[in-house]
Amino acid sequence: MSPQLRAMEAYRAWWLHDARWYQGVAKRFGHEVANEINAEALRFVAENIGRKVAKRTRAAGDDIKGLRERYEACAEAMFPSELRDGDVDVLDDDLIELVMRRNFAVTMVRMAGSLEGYECPCTDIHAGWSAGLGVELTENRATGCLRHGDPACRLLMRVRADPEE
Repeated sequence: MSPQLRAMEAYRAWWLHDARWYQGVAKRFGHEVANEINAEALRFVAENIGRKVAKRTRAAGDDIKGLRERYEACAEAMFPSELRDGDVDVLDDDLIELVMRRNFAVTMVRMAGSLEGYECPCTDIHAGWSAGLGVELTENRATGCLRHGDPACRLLMRVRADPEE
């Protein structure tokens, strides 16, 4: 088995674990508690990834296009392209949209039988990436979600252009 295939199998095993863990917490304590703990844990991981990406990409441009590249690097580190189908696009001078047409996490939660009460922690993930990158968001919201049957998750992140504002 190739190293890449072994890595993919490891990702799948961990995501299956996470989905089953979520289901166990939801059964014992309810979906509200499972969603809260899941979002908290993912935000922690996302902030860690954001710090690592910031450290690796210090030379990247400080403009919105450089920030888009850093968000893309965060997405790739947390959800490798083999496990997702998505893009990060600049919509305006201070607005970035992340689009996910396929998300392995939603697939695994669906396979574990917990999609009904599952709430996507996407905005918590983006808040974590932003904190790790040293970026303040003035807007962080979903405008579409695979979990709710939309063709893609669409997430808007508006960054504070001037930290003094």
